Amino acid sequence: MKVLLVCNTGWNLYNFRRPIARILKEQGYEPVLVSPRDEYVSRLIAEGFRWIELPMNRRSMNPFKEFVVFWKLLQIYRDEKPVAVHHFTIKCVLYGSIAARLSGVRRVINGITGLGHVFLGKSAILPWVTLAYRFALGGKNTRVIFQNVDDLGHFEKLGLTGSGTAVLIKSSGVDLQRFSPASASSGGPQRGSDIPTVLFAGRLLREKGIYDFIDAAESLKARGVKVRFEVAGECDPGNPSTLSEDEIRAIMDRGIVRFLGRVDQIEENIAASDLVVLPSYREGVPRILLEASAMEKAIVATDVPGCRDVVKDGKNGLLVPVRNPRALADAIERLLENPELRREMGQEGRKRVIREFDDRAVAQQTWNVYQDLGIERQI
Repeated sequence: MKVLLVCNTGWNLYNFRRPIARILKEQGYEPVLVSPRDEYVSRLIAEGFRWIELPMNRRSMNPFKEFVVFWKLLQIYRDEKPVAVHHFTIKCVLYGSIAARLSGVRRVINGITGLGHVFLGKSAILPWVTLAYRFALGGKNTRVIFQNVDDLGHFEKLGLTGSGTAVLIKSSGVDLQRFSPASASSGGPQRGSDIPTVLFAGRLLREKGIYDFIDAAESLKARGVKVRFEVAGECDPGNPSTLSEDEIRAIMDRGIVRFLGRVDQIEENIAASDLVVLPSYREGVPRILLEASAMEKAIVATDVPGCRDVVKDGKNGLLVPVRNPRALADAIERLLENPELRREMGQEGRKRVIREFDDRAVAQQTWNVYQDLGIERQI
């Protein structure tokens, strides 16, 4: 019996979906991973998962190319005949849900991991996306998994989910062994000075608050605060709000922050940092904040959906108003000046992640959704 996990990148499947794929294997199912080809596909295959290529370009708006993606999904579903499909990211949710209906797949799980730039701005396609969601997310044998209460409530207010189909599972969880205080002593970048380091890690998108981070860094350096600012992440050509290479070079020329590019072993950079910051405009549940908390680092984030699901203001970190670089700079300076407060917040953060965000527990919650749809009875 097959269950298809469908996403717009192999990177996403590798970093976030392996725990549920492993549970499916343990329960006697064959998880089949579907995504465009990237460098993470070989890692999935090396771990023993079967993978099918999906010719998708996340940025494409070409109707013909988008129909080709939909048609390929329809062919995959008809050929594989899965007992259930689980979609992640907007195009996979929309195209995959329709393909599932037409191909006779009886059980559909859709993961809404964040609302994305379409909902954040005044996108011209928002009415069409809303209409498509209303059609795709209906049906009694559909479940829609949200990562935070705000997104769930927004979709319910718009009437995009059917009665009893919405489920709240906070985040995709975090690996508590990989991200632990013990791993902080296992190596990683060596600083060679006692200047504190503040880390931003994520895709270089405007709505991630990257410019607010840079402005806060510039403000603190103007105040004479001795601090190192680092950015771990790369451009995302599939997203229209990504920074360009020219913009990054212009920022680097100002000498305010250091860009590290893509980092595969982000735990090493977290370990070498004194504070982790994410001034995002909206999130599902941000993984970097969970990872930093798991490693007993204090965190600073904006008071927006997703971020406030992780940060309890004054407990494991600080929340600041969105799009407010000055408030962000003040919060960073406050924590840099108080190592004992950072230590206490870090310890509280680790405890909270253990209680609520262990990736094994999160995967089990997802398996419970599968059981609710009745796939266990198919073995």
